[in-house]
Amino acid sequence: MQATRRIQPTGPVAPVPPKEATDFLGLPFQAMPVPQAARYISANALGGDGFWYVVTPNVDHMVRMTREPVLKPLYERSKLILNDSRIIELLASWDKLDLPASPGADVVQRLFAKEIDPDEPVVVVGCTASEITALKAKFGLSDVRWHDAPMGLRRNPEAIQRAADFMADNPARFHFLCVGSPQQEMIAQAASEHGGVTGVGLCCGASIDFLTGKSRRAPEWMREMRLEWFYRLTNEPHRLTKRYLVDGPKIFRLWWADRKRRKARAAAV
Repeated sequence: MQATRRIQPTGPVAPVPPKEATDFLGLPFQAMPVPQAARYISANALGGDGFWYVVTPNVDHMVRMTREPVLKPLYERSKLILNDSRIIELLASWDKLDLPASPGADVVQRLFAKEIDPDEPVVVVGCTASEITALKAKFGLSDVRWHDAPMGLRRNPEAIQRAADFMADNPARFHFLCVGSPQQEMIAQAASEHGGVTGVGLCCGASIDFLTGKSRRAPEWMREMRLEWFYRLTNEPHRLTKRYLVDGPKIFRLWWADRKRRKARAAAV
């Protein structure tokens, strides 16, 4: 259990990205490694614009947006877009773009380990009661406010609004939205439109599952070799075969189309 009190920022800092975004695959990514991203999020959690949120799109998200363009604004309206995928990092490098992978699970772990005061309130939307207990024990947290969101959120606007209301009723610097994509981004958008929510929302999927041991991440060497997808596939073949073997490869076609778009735009300048 960790008991060290962490220093909070002395005043709000406007949540403006620190440098020009990297336009890649149709989204303005911020090229931030994990430590910088976590420090930036913490320093700007209580920004002057009220509630804001962070998204971490991966290959699956990017491919889904091409099938369902209505989802893209959920990402574009965020104040910070981090690259969750080492495959996207690789594709960007082929275009000589520096776009380091900042996996949401790593950013969330860093926030709990380095940035969050154990005694400050933290909101979690999603997860299970046992995960909340494990999270509190692992990081010595004394004030976790948990909203047990129901299944089927995407087609339940009332439940999405209840989640946003819960966030407003429980002021905190950090709101961890752990209900999968695009449900978590829909809650983040509802919270940003609410008017009464403060702090920052992190659309972080299974991040807390990994932190609490409910799910296991690939070994570090597999992550470094860009094989985390293979590890997950072998552990959950029934759920992930279509995602990784049918839909996932479509990212290469998206990258090629985006490459031509960027080249055409550069030539027109």
